[in-house]
Formats: sequence, structure tokens, C-alpha cells
Amino acid sequence: MRFEVERKFLIANDGWRAAVAGSRRLRDGLIGQFEGGKVRVRLDEERAWLAVKGVRVGLGRPEFEYEIPRADGQAMLAGVCRGCVIEKVRHCVPHAGLVWTVDVFEGDLAGLVLAEVELEREEQPLALPDWAGAEVSGDLRFRQTTLLQLRAALGRPLRLADIVDNPRVPPQAR
Repeated sequence: MRFEVERKFLIANDGWRAAVAGSRRLRDGLIGQFEGGKVRVRLDEERAWLAVKGVRVGLGRPEFEYEIPRADGQAMLAGVCRGCVIEKVRHCVPHAGLVWTVDVFEGDLAGLVLAEVELEREEQPLALPDWAGAEVSGDLRFRQTTLLQLRAALGRPLRLADIVDNPRVPPQAR
């Protein structure tokens, strides 16, 4: 079992673009949620896989990934996933010995850009790049399921102000 420890940040500027080491287009669909966890299908240009993510404990949670036939992943996105499909280009950006991922969202979340970095443990020291903005790791407003729900409720692409002022997430949960 893999235990994913992840921190998430807003982007302060475009300085990350000069350091991109690779990029790939991703499509994510939510199959289901359960008691703080979820099951998701994800596709890139070459493969598909299922991810089962357990309940968060601090900044981490158990994660299981299983590669599946790409045709099955496409069928799941089209016929099984609840709500909208998330489309994004994921850029890998090395910084201070770690590889950050910068997600540039398209489709229903076009205009949103978030950075994530996976750590080995929560207390691991982290040197922030100058392009990393405010940390939103524990902020429910920046979870993909919340973003899709807000997008559906507004009926238009999201702006950062829509997310920050999201009345659907109680302030104490942020």
C-alpha cells in the first residue's frame, strides 16, 4: 500500500514554465465517493488506470492504483463517472530535489492552475519555489470534487474569486 502525502499551492507567477521537464494531458472522472475516500479513473495519451484513495489523515492518505485497458477507461469516463470530467495538462517541474506537478486545467475548470508536490512524510522540509503562492493543502474549496460542484452550480468557468468566496464550503472546513 502506498501512502500519499501531498501539499497543494496556488501559483504566484509563471516562473515554473521555464523549468518544465515534461508534460502530459490527463482526463479524470469520479466513479464514486465513500466516507472520505474516492474511486477515480484517469487517462493520459497512452494508458488508463483506477485510483482508490482512502480517508485523509493530516496531509496524507492511502492510495491504490491499478492500470486498466485504455478502452475500459474511456468507457468509464463516458458512461460511469458522476458529474463532469476533469481535463488538465500536467507539467512536471523539478525544484530543490523534488518534482512538482503544475496542473493547468481545461474544459469545465479552464483558467485554474494549481501546483502539488508529493513528500515522503508530512514533516519533510520543503523549499518552496518562488512561483508557489498560498498553500491550499487542507482547503476543501480546492478539492477537485468541490471545484466541479461549484462549476456546475455557477454554470460558467470558474475564477479564483469564485473558489475563494465559495459559500458551499463552511469557513471552519477551510
